[in-house]
Parts: sequence; C-alpha cells; structure tokens
Amino acid sequence: MASQHAKIDESENAPMIDRRERLQNTIDSLIKLRQDVIVSYCKLSGVSSFEKRELEPHSVNAKQLRSFCQIMVDYTAMGHFEVYQRIIEGKERRVAVKETSDEVYPAIAETTDFLVDFNDKYDAFEGSAEDVEMLAKDLSRLGQIIAIRGELEDQILDALQQKK
Repeated sequence: MASQHAKIDESENAPMIDRRERLQNTIDSLIKLRQDVIVSYCKLSGVSSFEKRELEPHSVNAKQLRSFCQIMVDYTAMGHFEVYQRIIEGKERRVAVKETSDEVYPAIAETTDFLVDFNDKYDAFEGSAEDVEMLAKDLSRLGQIIAIRGELEDQILDALQQKK
C-alpha cells in the first residue's frame, strides 16, 4: 500500500520536477552562451591573456566579427525568449522573480537594444581602416554592456532558482 501511495506522490510531483529541471537546463544553457560570448569577445578584442594583451598584434576580420555577432544574437535571443518572455507577458507568479525583474529588467532591455544595434551596425563590416577604428571604439563599450548584462541577468537567474 505504501509503495502505491509513493507512486501517486511521484506522479503528482513529476510536472513540478520536470518544470524545475527544464528551468535549470535553460539557465545552464544561457550561462554557457554568455560564457561563449565573453570568450568570443575576448578573441575579437585581441585579449588572449592579460599578460600578453599589449604584446600581441591584433586585427579583426569580417568572418570573426560575424561569428561573434551570431553568438551574441543567439545569447540575446535565448535570454529574451527562454527566460524573460514569461516575465514580460506577466505570467510569472513568484514574488521574488517579479520583484527582481521589476528592478533590473528595464536595464536588461537597454543592454538588449545595445547588443542588437551593435549587430546591425557591423552586419556589413568589411574591415576597412575606418571600420576597424569605429569597431575599436565600440568594442570597449560593448565589453561594459556585456558585463552589466551578466550582473543584472544573474539577479533574475538567482530569483528563478529560489525554491519559493
């Protein structure tokens, strides 16, 4: 009789466990994509290591920039459609998530706008001296935006992972 009761309990809890597992997989995937963006950003910026950053020659080619932009767009889209969409639509019921989102999501949306604008701006990058000069200036700001977004995003991800 007890084993039959345990099976009922397991089946009743299965949707919650499945939902939590999916959420954790989504969070893990988003963090992995963010790491990919950071690594790709460092390569694009010519930073292979802190010690060598001043010594290594650096150039950016169009293929490398397009690859970075694709990873960045994938990361941005995943955050939006897999994590933030539920919040934006008002479907999130957990108080901690709603409060955190109310506080930080507007700034995340600003970072999204910057990332999309960066992608659009460099979609036709050809590597001319003028393009490279403009890119060098924008890369510094882009690094700041990626760091800010990660910090804000972590606040929401932490709230999503709370048990309550």
